Amino acid sequence: MKETSTSGPKSQRYSGTYGASVSDEELKRRVAEELALEQAKKESENQKRLKQGKELDGEKTLTNEQLTRAILRERISNEEERAKAKHLAKQLEEKDRVIKKQDAFYKEQLARLEERVRLFLSSEFYKVTTEQYQKAAEEVEAKFKRYECHPVCADLQAQILQCYRQNTQQTLSCSALASQYMRCVNQAKQKDHLRSLT
Repeated sequence: MKETSTSGPKSQRYSGTYGASVSDEELKRRVAEELALEQAKKESENQKRLKQGKELDGEKTLTNEQLTRAILRERISNEEERAKAKHLAKQLEEKDRVIKKQDAFYKEQLARLEERVRLFLSSEFYKVTTEQYQKAAEEVEAKFKRYECHPVCADLQAQILQCYRQNTQQTLSCSALASQYMRCVNQAKQKDHLRSLT
């Protein structure tokens, strides 16, 4: 670089790369401005980082609070379920105790009734009661006609069962037989209904 002196006590002129001359003070001023700009940029970046850190800390705190609340809710729910389970267990124990007590009572009552029945049914009384029962049964049979039932469409039913056994994986192949069976049953129902009307 070339130095040229000017009329001031310390003011020196420098010629730059492009041929322009710059004074010492102006150079210091530019350097100071650039340093100030650089410092301002660093401070701005630091403030952004601090702001982001605070935001992250806030989010972290909020997340931790939400997690803590969720854990507390879960613990409370678990405690409530445990208490409910204990209460139900006590209720079951009480019911079991009551049932055992009732069972013992009924067994005792049954034993007493059996003893009374045994004493009550002497041989003479048994004969009379048996005769009366036989007579009443004969009277009832004489008054009421016995209802006899016969299987309806038994041959088709047997064919369907055989078809299902032979075609366990292809039951739809028995659908024609099943349709015939249903028609036969419906016809039998209609005949029975007509008979009951006459």
